[in-house]
Amino acid sequence: MLLTAVTFLPLVFALLIACVPSQQTRMIRVASLVFSLIVFAVSVVLVARFDRSTAALQFAERLPWVPELGISYFLGLDGISLWLVVLTTFLTPVIILGSWESISTKVKGFHASLLILETAMIGSFLAMDAILFYVFFELSLVPMYFMVGIWGGTRRVYATLKFFIYTMLGSLMMLLAIIYLMYAHHDTVGLFSASLLDFYKLQIPFVAGTFLNPQTLLFFAFALAFAIKVPMFPLHTWLPDAHVEAPTPGSVILAGVMLKMGTYGFMRFVIPLFPEAAGYWAWLFIFLGLVGIVYGALVAMVQPDIKKLVAYSSVSHMGYIIVGLFAMNVYGATGGLYQMLNHGVSTGALFLLVGMIYERTHSREIVKYGGLAKALPIFTILFLIVTMSSIAVPMTNGFVGEFLILLGTFEVSRVYGVVAVTGVVLGAAYMLWMVKRVFFGPAGELVKDDHHPLVDLNLREIVVMAPLIVLVFWMGLFPNHFLDYSKASIEHLIQTRDAYQLTIHTSAAPGAASGVTSEVVSAAETAEARK
Repeated sequence: MLLTAVTFLPLVFALLIACVPSQQTRMIRVASLVFSLIVFAVSVVLVARFDRSTAALQFAERLPWVPELGISYFLGLDGISLWLVVLTTFLTPVIILGSWESISTKVKGFHASLLILETAMIGSFLAMDAILFYVFFELSLVPMYFMVGIWGGTRRVYATLKFFIYTMLGSLMMLLAIIYLMYAHHDTVGLFSASLLDFYKLQIPFVAGTFLNPQTLLFFAFALAFAIKVPMFPLHTWLPDAHVEAPTPGSVILAGVMLKMGTYGFMRFVIPLFPEAAGYWAWLFIFLGLVGIVYGALVAMVQPDIKKLVAYSSVSHMGYIIVGLFAMNVYGATGGLYQMLNHGVSTGALFLLVGMIYERTHSREIVKYGGLAKALPIFTILFLIVTMSSIAVPMTNGFVGEFLILLGTFEVSRVYGVVAVTGVVLGAAYMLWMVKRVFFGPAGELVKDDHHPLVDLNLREIVVMAPLIVLVFWMGLFPNHFLDYSKASIEHLIQTRDAYQLTIHTSAAPGAASGVTSEVVSAAETAEARK
């Protein structure tokens, strides 16, 4: 029951928060922080009990949901999803503490929305039934819609509608593809099923050189949904608007976790379900990823708004992950998964820092800053460390992920590798140029304003940033502490991509064996229902 606990405890806690009187804002904040730390503790238990030697699903839980259609409540954890779950549970208390003062209106609604969103994101990473995954995937849109639409900036309605329409449209195509796969399984074995373990066994026809074949059409139906969520170029236009208009905690959770639901979808669904189509069209996704890397860096370089600069840097960094995944070798896939975690830490930290300075100045215009290093020395040191992580300086977490991705890319094509390295150079250029203008040189009007003197970070803000800074160096200096947990799953995905299968690891946890049993019961109940 560990997976059910880590998934639904945030939802239960959100309901408890909803029962607290709205006037008790301090109680709401403290309770939300404590609740989120409890969920994080459960995820740490998962790490402690995880068997890193196997690629099989661990802690599996499966119960019939709609047996007539083969839809089940099926949760499972492997090396691909483990750290994404932990990243979600880790960032949630950081966000709650970071928004302690910035969210001052409708405090109860905000914290309830954040906890509901946590359930949706964790459920997306754990669901091994395609319909259940779709429910969690779509559920994540609702609290995010309200977080941007209620607590966002002046153009929040435009930004949140654009975000919602983009992602909803892509998801509908994925739903049609899931229904097709359910019928394909029915035609093959005589039973409906929405289980990914059953989908992996399907032999879907593929014809090279033509778009109109079942596997290619299904491949692009899923890929469109996940490409929008990433977001990949040219489907990225909703992201800068959403980031700029979202409140700081909304930007952190969006960049830190929600974008990873797209790249995770490529690893869990697109590549293993449609191996021939993925291999045939890999060049297209590598090309779009490379365009996104360079385009995002060039556009970030000319941004006058510091938050929009960080938003476009996300477009560039997510391009690296796509390139790594579609390199379809162990280096690229390992680097892509690791970079998902790195991006969540470093870009989440950047948005937190931008939010902290915005609370002091109520401006994000780079031209108005200058000389912050003298006025805010602690803030400057933390910002420089996170910047070094973002531009992949050795000994920081960003270096490990980008280095592995570049190794995988060069293994595919030296031309691809050279273009990807160009993105690294451009990334350093726009980030360091921004640092120079904001922190050094002549003092800007916001720093010279004697009527509103700037105050350096307080203890709460330092506590918010401390775990992120620790992770920057921990993941950079000791990457195997994290990579060892995903090694077996990634090697299994790459080496058996053309005939990918997943099994349930019966010794992962006391509840795992019962998960297998319930799978058999579910199949029997489905057959009985059909009779």
